[in-house]
Amino acid sequence: MNPDHVSRIQSEWARERPDLDVSPQGLIGRLHRLAGHLTEELVAVYAHHGLGEGEFDVLATLRRAGAPYERAPGELAEHTMVTTGAMTKRIDRLASAGLVERRAAVGDGRRRIVALTPPGLRTIDAAFTDHMANEHRLVAALSPADRAALEPILTRWLEHYE
Repeated sequence: MNPDHVSRIQSEWARERPDLDVSPQGLIGRLHRLAGHLTEELVAVYAHHGLGEGEFDVLATLRRAGAPYERAPGELAEHTMVTTGAMTKRIDRLASAGLVERRAAVGDGRRRIVALTPPGLRTIDAAFTDHMANEHRLVAALSPADRAALEPILTRWLEHYE
């Protein structure tokens, strides 16, 4: 196997700081670089539908809620792990584009909700279809056995932080 960017960095550090174990860079460095590449590939699909990553996330969260495809702004923030301030900006952009609407909740006029509009539903359904095709393409670089082995490893690692 040819040395990649990360292994070259590790070699340089091992030469300069032989007193330190730089082996974690092999995992962390590659995951970090891979995340950057994957993000570029993902956001390209969102952009094809006129969406940024945050807008895609909000629309997808509303769509996953099931009919009538609505959530309170606080629920949206909770399900997307962004601050309520950042959520307000996302909702403003989506509302300006006609993809979501803010309205009073049924049965409680004081409670506000955000709901997909019919154009918003069409947009997220098309974008999510393309998103899943893109993700299938991206993981196709790995064998089915590698994908099956990697998912539980990453799940356990992520559980440590979440």
